[in-house]
Amino acid sequence: MAALQPLDDVVGDATGTAEGAPADGATAAGTTAARTGRRPRGRRLGVAFWLAVAWLVLVLLAALTAEWLPLADPYLPDVSAKLEGPSAEHPLGADGLGRDQLSRLVHGARVSVTVSLSAVGIGMLVGGVLGTAVGYLRGLFETVVMAVVDVMLAFPSLVLLLAVLAYVGRSLTVISLLIGVLSIPVYTRVARANTLAVAQREFVLAAHTLGATRRRILFREIVPNVVLPVLAFGLVAMGVVIVLEGSLAVLGLSVPPPEPTWGDMIATSKTHLDDAPHAALIPSAAMFLTVLSLNFVGDTLRRRLDVKDAGL
Repeated sequence: MAALQPLDDVVGDATGTAEGAPADGATAAGTTAARTGRRPRGRRLGVAFWLAVAWLVLVLLAALTAEWLPLADPYLPDVSAKLEGPSAEHPLGADGLGRDQLSRLVHGARVSVTVSLSAVGIGMLVGGVLGTAVGYLRGLFETVVMAVVDVMLAFPSLVLLLAVLAYVGRSLTVISLLIGVLSIPVYTRVARANTLAVAQREFVLAAHTLGATRRRILFREIVPNVVLPVLAFGLVAMGVVIVLEGSLAVLGLSVPPPEPTWGDMIATSKTHLDDAPHAALIPSAAMFLTVLSLNFVGDTLRRRLDVKDAGL
């Protein structure tokens, strides 16, 4: 009978393997798949994936550098350019007040990026930690936490969001914080589901058998295999947050004017669809491409990072 591997060889790696893995003829992809519990993927990411990533990078750079780009003042109206189509002075035209559409689109990206990153970050951090803990520790702690999560998910979160915004007031900080708090239960469920799958994997069971502490198993074996799927889900959730912020802007409950947002640009231009459709179509297209890119990238990464059952 083969001797057991030293403890450090089994539990020292975040994605450790069971003893007895084949050595001869094993490819790097096969070894990685055996260690991480994920199926090897032979296909490349493809052109569509990288186009989506490029668009997201462009939006992020626009949001970060909006103040330094050589653009027109997004708040300054120009009556002579009211509802003007694309031109040399206004590459994407002007809105109903004559404000430059390109400048407002770029500055509006800051709100979408800030809200989505902040809300998803709060939900992912709190919900991810909570879901991982309850998925591994189980017992009464899991029962109590998941009961609270079920209650929160059963409550109409949009109604609560609208009520709090109407009472507290509209600001970028308040909107980001509220959406982030309301998304915690969803991330808790996602992290718990992934933790339950990883906790039954062979390398976790081997580490437990060889005497590794629960803390070491949690942080060296469980967490690294749960973080990436949760991050992939977070990308998809960012698209949902962007649409939610746009919906709040259409209802007049997002950041107050004259701060440009994509949702506010759509709301203020919907009355000019007959004579100047570009004023509403341009921010709608920007939001559509951003949400589509987030969904595509998130779904692609989720499929590749999905934890699968694997035989010993």
